[in-house]
Amino acid sequence: MVAELGETTPRDEKPLNETEAPKFGKEDLFAAQGDVSAGRPAKRFGRVWSTVRMVSFCAYFLTGCILIVLTQLIGAPLYFVNKPLFYAWMARTKHHFGILVTTITQWWAPTVIRVTGDRSVRHQLKRAKDGRLECDFPERMVLIANHQIYSDWLYLWWIAYTSSLAGHLYIILKESLRLVPILGFPGMMFYGFIFLARNWAKDQGRFAYRLNKLTKSNDPMWLLIFPEGTNASDNGRRNSAKYAAKIGVNDFRHVLLPRSTGLRFCLETLGNAKSVEWMYDCTVAYEGVPRGEFGQDLFTLSSMYFSGQPPKSVNMHWRRFRISEIPYSSTTDFEVWLRERWQEKDDLMEHYLVNGFFPEDVDETDKIEDSGIETDKDDGSRVRHRTKMVGGRKRTMKVGGGQVGSEWQGVIETEVALKHWWECFDVVKVVATVAMLWRLGGRWWTIVKGVGEKVGS
Repeated sequence: MVAELGETTPRDEKPLNETEAPKFGKEDLFAAQGDVSAGRPAKRFGRVWSTVRMVSFCAYFLTGCILIVLTQLIGAPLYFVNKPLFYAWMARTKHHFGILVTTITQWWAPTVIRVTGDRSVRHQLKRAKDGRLECDFPERMVLIANHQIYSDWLYLWWIAYTSSLAGHLYIILKESLRLVPILGFPGMMFYGFIFLARNWAKDQGRFAYRLNKLTKSNDPMWLLIFPEGTNASDNGRRNSAKYAAKIGVNDFRHVLLPRSTGLRFCLETLGNAKSVEWMYDCTVAYEGVPRGEFGQDLFTLSSMYFSGQPPKSVNMHWRRFRISEIPYSSTTDFEVWLRERWQEKDDLMEHYLVNGFFPEDVDETDKIEDSGIETDKDDGSRVRHRTKMVGGRKRTMKVGGGQVGSEWQGVIETEVALKHWWECFDVVKVVATVAMLWRLGGRWWTIVKGVGEKVGS
């Protein structure tokens, strides 16, 4: 991702929403204390079944990618005829890829998703009657997140899908990904993704060109950038510590120092043009990562999709900032502002490690208490109950239960899933239609040619 600058705030600040941890069972207590053996995912499948899963996954995913690229190539000539129609066509193929990554996660790496947010996104995170997450996020925004594992972007693309905007996600990527066959070239290039070489002298011109194109268009756009520049790892931790020492600040505990150059350039370009009003921020944590370890070492793409070892849960905490209120016009002020936000992220991660969940959206007049009650779900896992005072009346919720009443969403527990099962066939529609028309056209031409020969004779 983009290389940027950053620093931390003083360490004596208290974590956000610091509360007494609720009662845990033995397994939860080990995880909260950072017990390594408790955090490692258990092996689910043997070698034979893992091989079957790998073959089926590769067959489905590669077939889907090839069909999407063929759909892109079919629509490519539209660029020279009608550019708005061309971009709409490519957005549709991008939507197809969003469906593809949602499908492979639903089928090969199913896991629980728990979503919370602060007051700034109240009423934008909703749980549908069928249990799906529905995000009422704006059509145009800048999206930032901490980078934990390689599949972070898969879950964020699914979030775009829940907002009906999977076809309008733009990701800032390192340039080497452009060379990946099919996916990078021509797939991601048709998607309009922004590739950077991590050399600002080389990247600035290309970056400005791509952002200006996005600024001039009124089409939906989610611009995703990971300010940390890389996912958390031993090497990333060392580099973050070195950079912190270089600029004279303290390093963080659970996230890496963010770099400000690329993000500031995005906000400056889009904000000055008044093209985008909001920047959304997602803090991601994965259940099963012990304190001091890294998710990328436990949840690789192969272990998740081939061996069936996804995280027990993916936890997201959302908030948003009005871009006009962010001090992006000053390099120094913006660096300080971004480090303060990352300090808050670090505190959120600490809250998660101690409590097992992110803080919820709570009014000043609301009071949430641990009821001390635990019940078992059908799958054998425990659900903690808590009560909330609303208008003088107690309402009890299950953590992960989703919407409770009409006034309080609480924690939304759901899963990565398609809205309709038949959407998994969307990637086939265009290619199948063209193939059918080609075949019908060939038969029609044979008939016409035969009639002509008979008439001529």
